Amino acid sequence: MNLYEDSIQLLRHLVRIPSLSGQEAEVVACVRRFLSDCGIPSEEVRGNVLALNRRFDPAKPTLALDAHLDTVPANNGYTRDPHDPGNDPDILYGLGSNDDGGSVVSMTAAFRHFFEADMPVNLMLILSRQEEVSGPDGARWLFAPDGLFASGGRFPMPRWVIVGEPTGMRAATSERGLLVIDGQAQGVSGHAARGEGVNALYIALDDIAALRAHRFARISPLMGEVKLNVTQIEAGQAHNVIPDRCRFVVDIRPTEQYSNEEIVDELQALCRSRLTARNLLNRSSATREGSPLLRAVRTLGIEAYSSPTTSDWMRIPCDAVKMGPGESIRSHKADEFILAREIREGIDKYIAFIETFYGNTLE
Repeated sequence: MNLYEDSIQLLRHLVRIPSLSGQEAEVVACVRRFLSDCGIPSEEVRGNVLALNRRFDPAKPTLALDAHLDTVPANNGYTRDPHDPGNDPDILYGLGSNDDGGSVVSMTAAFRHFFEADMPVNLMLILSRQEEVSGPDGARWLFAPDGLFASGGRFPMPRWVIVGEPTGMRAATSERGLLVIDGQAQGVSGHAARGEGVNALYIALDDIAALRAHRFARISPLMGEVKLNVTQIEAGQAHNVIPDRCRFVVDIRPTEQYSNEEIVDELQALCRSRLTARNLLNRSSATREGSPLLRAVRTLGIEAYSSPTTSDWMRIPCDAVKMGPGESIRSHKADEFILAREIREGIDKYIAFIETFYGNTLE
């Protein structure tokens, strides 16, 4: 069993297969064939690949390794075939190589390493779909209160999750959420020459000024303040008509100190405009203080940080940490790549992390 070479070859195969969100069937089949060739049974559930360690015991808690199989579309800046990994032994190119293929193959290798072991906790491999679009059949369904893991079936709700995303194998112990709000100011139209009506644009500007000046009182020790920016505004049909409606968009990056509902309520109290959240589900996340995941991070001297980007962590109600090979800055960019040494390091560090984590759960 050569975990390194097998993983690099698997990633080359995965890159060659288009796997846009919602179109993961072929890459799912590829991964399942690989697991089967390794003697590991897996199941496909709504397009997600799931596997349990050989000595799975329902009486034990479960640690899950979770990475996603889907990709975004290739952008127009590619100078090479986005599905050609190339032949360089030191670097793998291609769409999804870094996000999230590196985590997929490194987590799969770590799962193989521990598959036959007798461990104090169970190990589950989750290779999910639709992460890039927060689709209804990926982690959003798997971890939902009425989803697969809560159903009492063969696959349990994990107690802990390692979310595989390109972090340079640093440990993201917190992650900002995303809250987008549509504001609409309502006025009364009139002729500009006569100064008639109620100008919705002025109402919106007053509200925007209030939003800009507002500071949320609770400050996260991990992430700092909630970040708020007004990013779009639209009003008016003609130069001589007082606008009766003005729309604006607010981009908010929450911390674990506030629920999205709390943020909307607090801001609505400041504004005459009607504020409507597009989605309240993209919450912020943080590893629980005292968690064995955090103890493993500290024991191994892994650099911890707060991630500014969102992931499937926002769908996961369990104690979790985000960590994977590759670099976030390469994600969604032309000529995406990952280094072979990053995959090897990812495998080694996942294995060391899991071993340390198992020791911590016995303390």
